[in-house]
Amino acid sequence: MLVQEILKLKGNVLYTTHSGASLSEAVAALTEHDAGSLVVMDAGEMTGLITFREVLQAVGKTKGDLSAMTVSDFKVAQPVVARPDMPIEAVRELLVNHHQRYVPVMDGKVLMGVVSFMDVAKAVLEEQGFENRMLKNFIKNWPAEDAND
Repeated sequence: MLVQEILKLKGNVLYTTHSGASLSEAVAALTEHDAGSLVVMDAGEMTGLITFREVLQAVGKTKGDLSAMTVSDFKVAQPVVARPDMPIEAVRELLVNHHQRYVPVMDGKVLMGVVSFMDVAKAVLEEQGFENRMLKNFIKNWPAEDAND
């Protein structure tokens, strides 16, 4: 399975913010959309990613006072990205090796979407389930040996 197939299953929903937004606004957007990440877009280009991890780091650093903090203060400026043609196994390895839960999917400079570790896990389970059903069907329909031979 490829990343572009996961994006098709997820749909076109993409949540964004900008570097100048207050961190409180970003928290409100994450909460409103029940999302784990926001892509930071400035002048039509991705300039970073902010996730609940960065928000928690900000809460810890500011002792909960996010009033003066902006997205640019805590965003991941250069997140690792995936390509739409990447196999799901490569994305899983990318997420694990870079300790990221979310990865923007870029086709050149065009943002296609965001894939989460949960999306990857779900895709792997669905793919394994399909393979298991196919193998069980194959075994079930295996030609029986003729007992008279």
